[in-house]
Order: sequence, then C-alpha cells, then structure tokens
Amino acid sequence: MSIKQRLSASVDAELVTVAQEAVAAGQAENVSAWVNDALRLKADHDRRLQAVDDFLAAYEAENGEITDEEIRDAARSARGRATVIRGQREPRDHRAPRQGQRTA
Repeated sequence: MSIKQRLSASVDAELVTVAQEAVAAGQAENVSAWVNDALRLKADHDRRLQAVDDFLAAYEAENGEITDEEIRDAARSARGRATVIRGQREPRDHRAPRQGQRTA
C-alpha cells in the first residue's frame, strides 16, 4: 500500500458533487479515493502525451517535419478504414427546417 499524504485543495463545486455521487453509487470508497484516482488518471494521461510528443520529435528529427497535407492524408485514410458501429446517418433534407427553426 502506498503512503498517503494529506492535501488541501480548492475544487470546483460541480466536481465535488460528481465525486460525492460516485461515492453514493459505490464507484469510489470515499471522496479522497475518487480524487486520488482522478489524479492518477491525469498523471498517466500526461505521461502518455509526453511520450507521443517525444516520439513525434524523434520522428521529425529523423524524417523531417510532418506536413499538414500528410496529416490530412493520414486522417482521410483512417476514416476510410474505420468501422461504423452506430449505423449510417440518414441523409438530412436540407430543405426541412431545423429543430426550433420557424418556417415561413
């Protein structure tokens, strides 16, 4: 078990409410545990982002800067290989009024 250290921090009220709701729902032992998990997730996220930054810097140092065109091509290719899991969107009739929009 890790050593715990008391911390005093100001937190947005809505986040405190979310933490309390998580405790009430049995998703966390207590608010301190919920905050500890959130801090761990943030630290892990930041480490992963730094690893991506380091990888890209090393790649660009060896191969040159990645261009906007290469990024667009990669995104287009990824979209082309993507598997739709929610189904196709039905084409929208652009003549029909949008929700809340008045008709003439």
